[in-house]
Amino acid sequence: MRIAARVVAIRAAASLAAAASFWPARAGHEAPLYPSYYPQEIRVEAVVPRVAAERLGRAKLQAYVGRAADFGGPMPKSVRSVESLASFVVVRVDPDSRAVKDAGGACAAADAVIGGLRSGVPGFVPHPYPVNAHHADYLQHADLAEAARRRVSGKGAVAGLRLRTSGALAALLVAQGSGPAETGSDVSVEAVDLAGLLAPHAYAFNGWIGPPWLKAGWFHAFLLLGRQSPDGTLRQGAASQVERLQGGAFSSAAQRIELERALVRGLLADCRVMVAGYGLRTEHYSGEYSDGLENVAHDSQAGLNSAIFLRTVKLKDFPWNGWLALGVPTPPAAAWNPFGGFDDAAGRLVWSAVGDPGLFPEPYGAGWTMNRFGDIRTPSGP
Repeated sequence: MRIAARVVAIRAAASLAAAASFWPARAGHEAPLYPSYYPQEIRVEAVVPRVAAERLGRAKLQAYVGRAADFGGPMPKSVRSVESLASFVVVRVDPDSRAVKDAGGACAAADAVIGGLRSGVPGFVPHPYPVNAHHADYLQHADLAEAARRRVSGKGAVAGLRLRTSGALAALLVAQGSGPAETGSDVSVEAVDLAGLLAPHAYAFNGWIGPPWLKAGWFHAFLLLGRQSPDGTLRQGAASQVERLQGGAFSSAAQRIELERALVRGLLADCRVMVAGYGLRTEHYSGEYSDGLENVAHDSQAGLNSAIFLRTVKLKDFPWNGWLALGVPTPPAAAWNPFGGFDDAAGRLVWSAVGDPGLFPEPYGAGWTMNRFGDIRTPSGP
């Protein structure tokens, strides 16, 4: 199915000025290409994974955004891939479970279920800690993550626990013989989509995409683990710690880091909700010698559907511009206007191209990258 939408690249005043210096101005003879390291036309089309794989192999599609293409066998040598954080797998102990009667039992049950998840499932990385290598703040949690890994290592499922799964990835992880319980459960294994988790908390205003902690591991941990019970009750102390972090109520970087670590430690204290690992998103693009892409950048959490991809991508056959063909797995479903939102996969791509914000999220960090301007400071003095 084709999306009737073509995005014509923004031709900045600087680019027009540069073009004028290369070609004489003659009425009715517009230059076909402008020197502005940016595709002059972007075509976004809904394509099913199998068709996307065939087109990528022939370089008739430069990138497939949002999920993996289905090659049905070995991937062509001309096709490349990138990975990004797509989801979390959460183990949740039912507060009404008759088999788990206290906090100690909850910890034993959660650790056993995490340790007993099936290994080798494609796209899943076992990591029993909410902050991982796709977060900019992972290094300051690395020792806590390693301690969590050692705690669950070698443990297996507890006999008699009724397990329930939610999401395709969670269903693959639960070992055969302990599948979804039709009535009631003691422990649930859930796949939580990262984009859906963050959507209620994200905003874009006047060129700012935020909030600034949107990609931070401690914030993801709070969203995943901060609700103590189904009625939405916050864990004791967590809300005040988050308010301090969001309000900058700390005197140094060291104090901020310790506050973030303390927040996550508190969220993990009673084991009623635990993170078992995370799911990866794989996206493919063509690296074909002539019609493929080079200089491909992606976001550690949003993948190719991010501003950094469209601001850096370059087609090999063109010194500057070119025609960029992108595929998405689903047809557009959003309102596609600044008020109703560009919040589907195709719409986010379109908005990344035409919105052209002054700042957009760092691809591998939690801050911002400047777009079309710079912060240049000159020494003061006579």
